[in-house]
Amino acid sequence: MNRPVDMAASLDLGLAWQNRFASLGEAFYTLLSPTALPAPHWVGTSPAVADLLGLDRAWLASPAALDAFTGNLPIAGAQPLASVYSGHQFGHWAGQLGDGRAILLGEVDSPAGPQEVQLKGAGLTPYSRMGDGRAVLRSSIREFLCSEAMHALGIPTSRALCVTGSPAPVRREEIETAAVVTRVAPSFIRFGHFEHFSHSGQHAQLRTLADFVIDHFYPACREATGNPYAALLEAVSARTAEMVAQWQAVGFCHGVMNTDNMSILGLTIDYGPFQFLDAFNPGHVCNHSDTGGRYAYNRQPNIAYWNLFALGQALLPLMDDQQQALDALEPYKAHMPAALQRRMNAKLGLDRVEDGDAELTESLMKLMAADAVDFTIFWRRLSHVAAEISVRAEPVEALLPDRPELVEGQAQGEQGQVRDLFLQREAFDAWATRWRERLQGQPGFDASATQARMLRTNPQVVLRNHLGEVAIQRAKQGDFSELARLQNALERPFEAIAGHDDLAAFPPDWASQIEISCSS
Repeated sequence: MNRPVDMAASLDLGLAWQNRFASLGEAFYTLLSPTALPAPHWVGTSPAVADLLGLDRAWLASPAALDAFTGNLPIAGAQPLASVYSGHQFGHWAGQLGDGRAILLGEVDSPAGPQEVQLKGAGLTPYSRMGDGRAVLRSSIREFLCSEAMHALGIPTSRALCVTGSPAPVRREEIETAAVVTRVAPSFIRFGHFEHFSHSGQHAQLRTLADFVIDHFYPACREATGNPYAALLEAVSARTAEMVAQWQAVGFCHGVMNTDNMSILGLTIDYGPFQFLDAFNPGHVCNHSDTGGRYAYNRQPNIAYWNLFALGQALLPLMDDQQQALDALEPYKAHMPAALQRRMNAKLGLDRVEDGDAELTESLMKLMAADAVDFTIFWRRLSHVAAEISVRAEPVEALLPDRPELVEGQAQGEQGQVRDLFLQREAFDAWATRWRERLQGQPGFDASATQARMLRTNPQVVLRNHLGEVAIQRAKQGDFSELARLQNALERPFEAIAGHDDLAAFPPDWASQIEISCSS
């Protein structure tokens, strides 16, 4: 049923391809074409990513685009390849890995700068190992939706242009159907690329790769005092710290933070068994395959450091001594907590970090964990009561009433007292008193402006697992309307959109039974 793509004829998308990664040399990749899929059909598209690439939105819906982004029609100017990398998986050295089901079409010189375009699920590559090179509809929809949802939340991420489906069967735990998601990022280079060349003793190629990344993405490292490769490690650490801080602040669990899934640009990539928290549980493990809980929500900051340490080890052949790598990694230990505290302060409506803010945040999170408070709903409700802080002097429970006139314009799912989310209401009241005093103590405090900022910080809608599951099940039946509705809400996560109240509501009981594994 699968057939190689005929390269004799190609489609001109009107894009300027430059393919800088392909210039690195044959040690870095294998040139190959995608493997065609039968009877492709559209599942979803992102007009915003079409704009990013300079593609015409109307053309994106065409049959030619469908064939091109399924991998059935070659694209003029593209230079398809699969890259080789290695990595640590679940803390253990896994050896050579590589693009087992992803094919990089090339790099587009877009209005937003160079962007790599990659087809995930495009067929076997030399790095597929025991896999089939395919992606299934379920996982492709999840990646498509979450890529665009994370971007709308302001979190660094790869993007997703489209998803196409096919009736071709693919075996996972059961027989599913094939799909291809077109991913976009400035680069898909991973920590694992550096590990590959370092562990295999290919130090010339390691230097070539590091120079490529510095020259194109971290040029300031070339001018830094001391070793430029140590400066690169420190810069990557800083970006990674900011990314993980944003994950923690929004309640996002990646699920499989292997070194081969870590972007050298500090982007969220490789969406598999991810999850946004429902009830707040710091030790939540979203990946059913992660039996040891290595990638639990509260371990993500330390795992990121572990992965950076592995990257530092990979870069050692380019440094003067081990101490340079250790010195480059040291700032992460302060950078990540500071970045997270800034994010948490913003969620609380606080415009700067002061002494005592860390304890204020920590005590709140302990209360939320003890009472399994819904993470997203709590922060959204808290945002709505901020406007009342400066105009009332009654006890805190009066500040948080279930009064429609105080929540005009919000979705039904946001209404209700914040304290109703807690079992330990007196403990929450005591915390809320401290929060009120901290807010009011800010110079020039303006309650309405604070509320507006909090509503722009704490989303109304995130991609909860059950929302994605409903869209997936309908898509399997050929109905993509729920996917489109959910996509529309996720692209505007801070807005209360009429008719979308259910997307901001508490999860149903069955949501806790959803199991997402590495095959997802």
